[in-house]
Amino acid sequence: MLLQGLALGVLTGGLYALLASGLSLYFGVMRVVMVAHPAFLFLAAYLTYTLHTTLGIDPLLTIPLTVPVFFVLGVLVQRLLLARLAADQVQMMSVLLTFGLALTIEGLLGTIYTGSYKSVTVGYDTKSLTIGSVSLPYDKIIAFGVAGLTLAVLFGVLVKSRFGQALRATIQHREAARLVGIRTDRVTGYGFGVGLATAAVGGGVLALITPFFPASHWAWIGKLMAIIVVGGLGSVVGAALAAVLLGVVEGLVLVTVDATWATLMFYAFLFLTLLLRPQGFFGGRLAHRF
Repeated sequence: MLLQGLALGVLTGGLYALLASGLSLYFGVMRVVMVAHPAFLFLAAYLTYTLHTTLGIDPLLTIPLTVPVFFVLGVLVQRLLLARLAADQVQMMSVLLTFGLALTIEGLLGTIYTGSYKSVTVGYDTKSLTIGSVSLPYDKIIAFGVAGLTLAVLFGVLVKSRFGQALRATIQHREAARLVGIRTDRVTGYGFGVGLATAAVGGGVLALITPFFPASHWAWIGKLMAIIVVGGLGSVVGAALAAVLLGVVEGLVLVTVDATWATLMFYAFLFLTLLLRPQGFFGGRLAHRF
């Protein structure tokens, strides 16, 4: 049971790392607490569901179609909404603004798709790979692979590309980045686009592994916020490490105790982090390295 819980925890933690990476980018770029990020995840899940049921496209193949759309959507959200906030009110007002955005998305999804659960059924979602006494569902293996590939591409862009260097410079010191010629407003918009593009990937994967309905995003905001707080606000690397840690803890508690206590582990870690190390257990120097 412990091996089973550990294996499932690692697979789930990889998915959590992908879902939380966008939140870390938002906070790192503009100190914005993007409460609407999970709502965009399920918006992507519904688009995946629509493409699959109407055109018969495999959920994984819808990801290249939704990523560009969500990148442009992220740029528009930043420029048309968040960029209008005063610099000294960004953190407080962004919570209210993105909370309203989440409610708007939920209302639209409820109007279009009703409040009933939707799910995407494919041929491989009920099969599993058995290694000894451990059974690994194919859909979770695929989700882990997609998450790992996406995170690898994201880290490569952030570390190796000129855009990534400009983005990291903007995060570390916005005014200094502007003085050396970086167009920080444009970089910020593109950073939000990248963050929302990760939501498109995450939504496609979520549609594959779990049923969902318009209000599903509220169950995820607490988990994702716990991950980025434990990992260190603004640190994508820290969020990835915290996601795997919490995924493993959740998996072990799930197989040894029950599902209720597994969910409570996120809030227990969040409380301990705020109490013992508010900058995050993976913050500090690691946060500055992204």
